[in-house]
Amino acid sequence: MYLSSRSAFVRNLSVSVVNGSITLIILLIAPLGLVAVIINTLLVMLFSFVTATAADRIVGYLTPQTQEAELLNRANKAEIRQRDADSSNIQ
Repeated sequence: MYLSSRSAFVRNLSVSVVNGSITLIILLIAPLGLVAVIINTLLVMLFSFVTATAADRIVGYLTPQTQEAELLNRANKAEIRQRDADSSNIQ
């Protein structure tokens, strides 16, 4: 799975906004003060973002670094195969 840092940021931000919105809706039903609701919602949003970012870094660390071959198009793959075949014929 290839994911740029910009797309990971947008995904994590959207996850935190959705989690914050759900928390805001739930907390507005509960009989709490408005300041407690706002602070709790902001904390949920912040830590959702932090958790998603930490999970991305862990997955990035555990993912093997040899994924470049998956990103090659067919022409490049054919060229590499031809080069490998030529080198094996020389020997």
